Amino acid sequence: MEHIIQGMSIKEVLSTIRGTDGYFITNTASDLSQSDFKNRILLHTDLLAAPAREKAKYLSLEITGGASIHVDILRKQVDPFLKLKLLREKMPNTMFQTLCRGVNLFGYRPYPQNVIRQTVREFAKYVDVWRVFDFLNYIPNMQAVFEEVQAAGKILEPSICFSTGPEHTNDYYLSKVAEILAVTGEDILLCIKNHGGLGTPKRIGSLVEAIKGKFPDLVIHYHGHNTDGNDVGRITAAVLNGAEIIDAADHAFTGYYGPPPILTVIDTLKDYGKNPATVDVEAVIETSEVLRNEREHYDYFESQFKGFSPTVQIHKLPGGAMGSSFEQAVKGGFLDQMPHILHEELPKVQIELGNWWSVTPGSQIIWTTAVSNVLGGERYGNPSGDLKNLLLGKYGPFPFYQPADWIYEKVFGSDWQDILAREGGKEDIEDIDLEQERASLTKRLGTEPTEQQLVLYLQHPNDAVDFFKFEEEFGHVHVLPPSVFLRRGGYEVGETIHFKDHYGKEHIIEIGPKQLDENEGKWNIYLNVDHQQRIYSFQEESSAAAAAKVPEISGKEIAELAQAGDMRAPFSANVCDIKVEEGQLVKAGDTLLIMEAMKMQTPVNSEVDGTVGKIFAELGQSLKAGGKLLQIEIK
Repeated sequence: MEHIIQGMSIKEVLSTIRGTDGYFITNTASDLSQSDFKNRILLHTDLLAAPAREKAKYLSLEITGGASIHVDILRKQVDPFLKLKLLREKMPNTMFQTLCRGVNLFGYRPYPQNVIRQTVREFAKYVDVWRVFDFLNYIPNMQAVFEEVQAAGKILEPSICFSTGPEHTNDYYLSKVAEILAVTGEDILLCIKNHGGLGTPKRIGSLVEAIKGKFPDLVIHYHGHNTDGNDVGRITAAVLNGAEIIDAADHAFTGYYGPPPILTVIDTLKDYGKNPATVDVEAVIETSEVLRNEREHYDYFESQFKGFSPTVQIHKLPGGAMGSSFEQAVKGGFLDQMPHILHEELPKVQIELGNWWSVTPGSQIIWTTAVSNVLGGERYGNPSGDLKNLLLGKYGPFPFYQPADWIYEKVFGSDWQDILAREGGKEDIEDIDLEQERASLTKRLGTEPTEQQLVLYLQHPNDAVDFFKFEEEFGHVHVLPPSVFLRRGGYEVGETIHFKDHYGKEHIIEIGPKQLDENEGKWNIYLNVDHQQRIYSFQEESSAAAAAKVPEISGKEIAELAQAGDMRAPFSANVCDIKVEEGQLVKAGDTLLIMEAMKMQTPVNSEVDGTVGKIFAELGQSLKAGGKLLQIEIK
């Protein structure tokens, strides 16, 4: 049969799939990286695996999208567009796939329509298959992406997010499929997005059967996670009931919270007379042989807790949130509270907030709310800005039922009904002036940005600027293998590092002397890179200075200081927006800054009337609880 390759139209793809006896496989490498390695799999590793993955003849390779674009620039210092260009050189035929959060794009909150359209147009130059979802299954939130993907001639794959509970019936999901088709037409792939790995094989088989019964020509792509160890069973049930495409990953890197291994899926379905349509098993094996020696360099990013987690059926956290939740618990010192959070508070919060789908950004809202309820001691007593927006309906209407009145009163106060009447409901976000944003970025960079830089900046302004400046100063670091880039503990003076880049070219780095420039207060680090000397300067903080930046201050003290106009960070977070200027008049309740933690944004509002004095906080700054933000001179 004809192998599906990048560049084929949606009609060609659908015709080939419908005319093939067998199922297709998407290698969800990006999802595996997020779920089991905190999104840290480097481009160097993916480039090593690329030739074998190309020979495997998958329907598609999910290699970008979701949180990976943010982590690319934030933690891996690699341009998401350069990543796609380099991979395309090694994989000319394989369709690249992305995961897009609808109106939230590759970020964590709704964006203006012109930002959405500009972003999709730019990424559509490199991405073939667009899996699009919304955490409330609210179709209007995905419509702009639908339109731009189809206008670009790419493969559109709308999703219905799946969960369990009395509201999650086949009839409900069938109504959502009908809504999607009314907007997109029939030339699509449909994804059943089981991001948490929920339900039983029987339940998934029943849903696929129901969709096929009502929409027999619709091509279904099943996506699930193996958190409970049972996703091979769900995949088997999906294929036996008519699903044409499934997701799985390379066995050398599979873990607990991401997709299951490709070979296991193939071997299991073979006994049912079901074979992959085009996959080259030898190439699948070759890929894992390439990857196997790479895994040891990523062990620091694997979950601190090993083993499958069947209790996902209780707490419903998706694969991408499992590892990070334990990491946050370890860093936050509440690891002992995790059983209570996961098995009691989290399920309770899900039901109280409407029993919708625990996937970004909804999963972060549920998680941070549950953690705050347990650690704060007062349920819903410290609501995030995103929780408030959810309750106000800013993300879209609740699909099944609205939270109880007492939650609204707890979050908004006794006048919650007036606030809901005045501020509630989905609102259209006004288009922003893209040329003004371009000018702002030009000012921050000191040079005219590319369209790709603008797109990244529009979604993650501060992190994008930091990345662009890093890349300008240090160049492209994707040539570094994980053994070098992710090494912990530093390097010794005189040490020599040998490595090969993804092209197989040998490189050598010699760690030279370290010299203090007393006039500048900086350390000059000398390196010989491929026998060329380079000098890098760093400001080194003393331990005493670093300690001085971490004030020991309680939540009660922070609240008391705010009443005096001394605004402090309410929790450990990054400053992602400053809404006021020095000398500006403000009133109690006015938003002063926006703090971001665990992908959630929370406004810091003034407690007093007065004039903004000194602003201590800076955009992108990371602060501990109690860190100084700004001073308000009380009238």
